[in-house]
Amino acid sequence: MRFGVLTGGGDCPGLNAAIRGVVYRAHVQGHEVLGFLDGWKGVRDDRVRPLLPTDLSDAITRGGTMLGTSRTNPFAKEEDATRVLATLDRHHLDALIAIGGDDTLRAARELHRRNRPVVGVPKTMDNDVGGTDWTFGFDSAATVAVDAVERLRDTAASHSRVIVLEVMGRAAGWVAMATGLGAAADRTLVPEEPYDEAAVMASIRAAVRERGFALVVVSEGIDLGGSKGSTGAQDEFGHELLRERGVGAALAKRIETVTGVETRSAQIGHIQRGGPPTLFDRLLATRLGVKAVDLALAGQFGQVAVLRGEEVRGVPLDDAIRTNKRLDAGWLDLLHTFDAR
Repeated sequence: MRFGVLTGGGDCPGLNAAIRGVVYRAHVQGHEVLGFLDGWKGVRDDRVRPLLPTDLSDAITRGGTMLGTSRTNPFAKEEDATRVLATLDRHHLDALIAIGGDDTLRAARELHRRNRPVVGVPKTMDNDVGGTDWTFGFDSAATVAVDAVERLRDTAASHSRVIVLEVMGRAAGWVAMATGLGAAADRTLVPEEPYDEAAVMASIRAAVRERGFALVVVSEGIDLGGSKGSTGAQDEFGHELLRERGVGAALAKRIETVTGVETRSAQIGHIQRGGPPTLFDRLLATRLGVKAVDLALAGQFGQVAVLRGEEVRGVPLDDAIRTNKRLDAGWLDLLHTFDAR
């Protein structure tokens, strides 16, 4: 068989490990792999390179993606869709493996609906893809964010301040939840819950009263009420670009106004995306890349390789993109167990 592989959407640690899993598994079985550059844009524009195991011998240790990525929607225009199909035909591909989050997998489903052989691999540091217990990139991002809170704690304690750390998370608060729990934040705000200013301020007052400082973690996607600070800008999939909403800064200003305690904010931003993947993400990404090849070889197209419990298996693309996976009541109850009171 002749495989194609692409990485779409935002980069995150583990992408190179997944590509490596695809390439090694395919070559062990005697098959060829072509890598498309810059995600779906590379398929649309026919930008491709051959991939050999020697190209990826230590790729599992590196962050980012050696193929490049983009937030290109290949089916936004029919003329682009026609170009995508022509590229696949030109290279005589027997299967395309699309590695990415919700939007990348939606494009893969559209390709499947057009009767093209495609398999998905879910990745996102937000951990919000449905059908899978965990996505690679999440553990690495949350580990970096926890380290950031540990460093901010030193400054907060030294200056008797409140410090707010804004982390990524559009509609799901997985990164904020894991960061808040793992770093012992005094309050963690996630998109799954309405903003409760009275409860937030009570937690901060309690922490400051007890030890003289407080730490707050907030997802970039939450609504603080009033002005949402929308930038108005959107990507090709219609998502608001959140980087300039300034949720962390806005929350810090409110905290200082209400409590009278000097408050600062930090936005970790794209630092969460970079650097080598954690061991968990290296192993998960490798297993998913290998499973994607196995699904294709078995003719199980229109599937996504996912982690369910300890097993890596295939589920329909529709299951992966039907809804965003968000924090449920159990996770929220655990999170609030540790709120400062």
